[in-house]
Amino acid sequence: MSLKSERRGIHVDQSELLCKKGCGYYGNPAWQGFCSKCWREEYHRARQKQIQEDWELAERLQREEEEAFASSQSSQGAPSLTFSKFEEKKTNEKTRKVTTVKKFFSASSRVGSKKEIQEAKAPSPSINRQTSIETDRVSKEFIEFLKTFHKTGQEIYKQTKVFLEGMHYKRDLSIEEQSECTQDFYQNVAERMQTRGKVPPERVEKIMDQIEKYIMTRLYKHVFCPETTDDEKKDLAIQKRIRALHWVTPQMLCVPVNEEIPEVSDMVVKAITDIIEMDSKRVPRDKLACITRCSKHIFNAIKVTKREPASADDFLPTLIYIVLKGNPPRLQSNIQYITRFCNPSRLMTGEDGYYFTNLCCAVAFIEKLDAQSLNLSQEDFDRYMSGQTSPRKQEPEGWSPDACLGVKQMYKNLDLLSQLNERQERIMNEAKKLEKDLIDWTDGIAKEVQDIVEKYPLEIKPQSQPLAAIDSENVENDKLPPPLQPQVYAG
Repeated sequence: MSLKSERRGIHVDQSELLCKKGCGYYGNPAWQGFCSKCWREEYHRARQKQIQEDWELAERLQREEEEAFASSQSSQGAPSLTFSKFEEKKTNEKTRKVTTVKKFFSASSRVGSKKEIQEAKAPSPSINRQTSIETDRVSKEFIEFLKTFHKTGQEIYKQTKVFLEGMHYKRDLSIEEQSECTQDFYQNVAERMQTRGKVPPERVEKIMDQIEKYIMTRLYKHVFCPETTDDEKKDLAIQKRIRALHWVTPQMLCVPVNEEIPEVSDMVVKAITDIIEMDSKRVPRDKLACITRCSKHIFNAIKVTKREPASADDFLPTLIYIVLKGNPPRLQSNIQYITRFCNPSRLMTGEDGYYFTNLCCAVAFIEKLDAQSLNLSQEDFDRYMSGQTSPRKQEPEGWSPDACLGVKQMYKNLDLLSQLNERQERIMNEAKKLEKDLIDWTDGIAKEVQDIVEKYPLEIKPQSQPLAAIDSENVENDKLPPPLQPQVYAG
């Protein structure tokens, strides 16, 4: 998808958000501009082509080895028995290697043999072992949801359990192969409900949402940002990139949002909160919901600022600004997770798919952001990126009456940041002074206590005489009253 930068702002043709194959669904940069369905078709076609090429290469290598062996036999005549056995052993070894290559690249190499599966199942692992409270809650909700579908619900639950058990034995596969298995499962279940169960499309969508929630809650810790991928490396790279772009202002991106309006400022904060909250969700659909809520807050902020409905040309620059301001954690991992394991129908159509595609475009723009995109000279852009300087502050008295309100707002914000910086320095100095005073006070109290202890040492004198028991005869002290005598009263 090509991103264009113009003086009036960042612009992406809406047609470029669609699948480049022309099917009408939304495309995705992670799928090279294809939608989920077309990407899988292209992926299978490329994979089958690669398998066929590898197969032909293996057969050609085998033929060449056999021809070389045959020619050596005919040229040398009758070789010795020992040498013959050696050549035979060598040929067998070559054949075994070629066969191994064929098996490795064959389409069935992804599925383990029955013997391997049986060995892996002994002892049978428990899917529910060490599950979290959330997993238990989701499992109960899923079972209760399926009870309303009677026989169809039982079949769906059985298929889901079989799928989860199968995924347990496929953890050694690449994340792309695990994603393909999940997408195949989504497609097979949906087709079976529509053809065999005669379930209406709207109910199929609801059931698929519950299936995705159930299986992805269980698989999340194994398939989100796995160690076998470079997702974490991409996360660190985009975070570093966003931190380096901290100086970018809304005016540079032509963002039509006025944060001086309290209502707009609240919407911007909510949008940032939603995009950050995406990382705390475990289900792809819930992560998409965070993106959708963030986008709706952006549209509302633009609408309040401009006092008219927002356009797509206004939305993308504002979304880029929100991402730069929020710097969401594990942004690339979340995008990859949604791309790999979300129900494809959500990404291909509807508002969720539209907003997610725009988020992918925003991230791609941030990664390729340059001086021309921000209407800056290359020299200024390099100095801002290196941290040598920040955008220059303009004096208020130098403004013309027709000066852009956005520019005035930018410099007002810079004034506020400068004041906050001074206040921060003062607070830090006062905090250090308070810390020193507390240390001096503690040392002074300890010294005074030590001086008193040395001046008035504690002396424990031995007991002069033992204390008499209360009920013993006290002959030395006759001032004590006599003991009470019991008296009897006639009733």
